[in-house]
Formats: sequence, structure tokens, C-alpha cells
Amino acid sequence: MATAAIHSPSVRDQVSEEEWKIRVDLAAAYRLVALYGWDDLIFTHLSARVPGPEHHFLINPYQLMFEEITASSLVKIDTEGQPVMETPYMVNAAGFTIHSAVHMAREDAHSVMHLHTPYGQAVSAMEEGLLPHTQTAMIARHDIAYHDYEGIATDLDERERLVQDLGAKSAMLLRNHGTLTVGETVGRAFLRMYFLERACEAQVHMLSAGRDKLNNPPQGTPEKVREQTSGPTMAMAADLLAWPALLRKLDRIDPAFRD
Repeated sequence: MATAAIHSPSVRDQVSEEEWKIRVDLAAAYRLVALYGWDDLIFTHLSARVPGPEHHFLINPYQLMFEEITASSLVKIDTEGQPVMETPYMVNAAGFTIHSAVHMAREDAHSVMHLHTPYGQAVSAMEEGLLPHTQTAMIARHDIAYHDYEGIATDLDERERLVQDLGAKSAMLLRNHGTLTVGETVGRAFLRMYFLERACEAQVHMLSAGRDKLNNPPQGTPEKVREQTSGPTMAMAADLLAWPALLRKLDRIDPAFRD
């Protein structure tokens, strides 16, 4: 017997136009994570801050698969993890711990993404972390921080250490755990995650062939790539090029994320 799809009543008339746009972008990011095979059943999380002084943010309803998430089904919570709008859904406590820490500490972290992909976990467990042997790794590596594993992130005390380790970086390898990125927009956080995940995937494939005779990039090249891909360049690539194209891709596949 087929299970009926879950329908979440629209909240569009209950939120501002600015919040609605953020909801649509975040729902799109969930659908894209599922599309690229980066999801982990229901157990990872992406979030986005809602405009306003309260530091409210949107996060996934815990019991929905990522390909089911819509703009209206996202749960708006406060810094204590409590819903601030009526919702039939619950929130992942570990997701709250990680995301609330970053949102509260970083004014520029309007979106936070955290994944448990096999490639991201594999590189997070490597002593040397992300290696600078591919172009994609050089794009991602200069902006990466590291945070040691402390168990499943349900301990609120971990927030202080997580934020301290992240510092001003826009990406993090959570040791023995997975990947994390932040961005001024959902699109920028997603593009950073794309490069980080692709770099991790390439590293696992590269090392599976052995460590002998790896070609190191010429001296100074990683620094050149950093200059070529930092700041306004990454912002333009996300805001004007990649993110609009990804939204068009989702609209062709299934525009229901906009509901």
C-alpha cells in the first residue's frame, strides 16, 4: 500500500516576503542535497537565519526526508530550540546545538549547512585533513577550520568550542563526523559545500590509488587559487551564476519545494 505524500499547509501569508524568499532558497538546498546524494536519511541539517533581531532561524522538520521538504514545512525556532510558529513537526536536538552556536556567534552566517557524506566523513577522519592536490581542494582548503569530535552534538556546552574552532572561517571539517559550511546567503553556503564535498570525494579516490608519486602543486599555486576564488568572486559565482541555475534545475525536476 502506497504512503500518501505529506502536505504542509502554506505559511506564505504568515511571513514577510523576505522570509518567504529565504524559505524557498533553504527548501531548494534540501532538495539539492537529496538530488546530489548527500543526505543521510533525516539526520543532517541545513539552516537559515530569519531577518530580525531575535536570531530566529529555519531548520528542517526532523521526520521529513530532504526531498519532501518545502518552504512551508521548515520549522522556525528561537535560540533555545523552541518553535516560534505553530508546527506539527519536531526538531533534531543535535542540529539545534550546531546551528544555534554558529548563528548566534557569527552575524555573517545567515545560512549554515552540515552533512554526513561518506567522503566528508572519510576526510574528516584523516590526520592530515584536506590535502591541496586538486584544484577543488585548493578552492576549499584555505577557508577550512577543524573541530575535534565530542560525540553526538546534543551537549550545549560544545557550542562554545565549536564556535571558537570555526573562528572567521567559512567551512569546517568536524573530525570523525562530517562537513560544515556557512554563508551570507543560502546559495553561498551551498556553493562552498559543493566545492568542499567534491574536494573530499576527489581525495578519497586519489588516495585509494596509493600515496606514492602524488603530484604536488607548484609552490605558490594554492595561494594563487585562494586569491582567484575568495571574496567577491565566490559571492558572484553563487549569487549570479550557480544558485539561479540550480533553482532552474529544481524547477524543471519538481517545483514543489516552493510550496
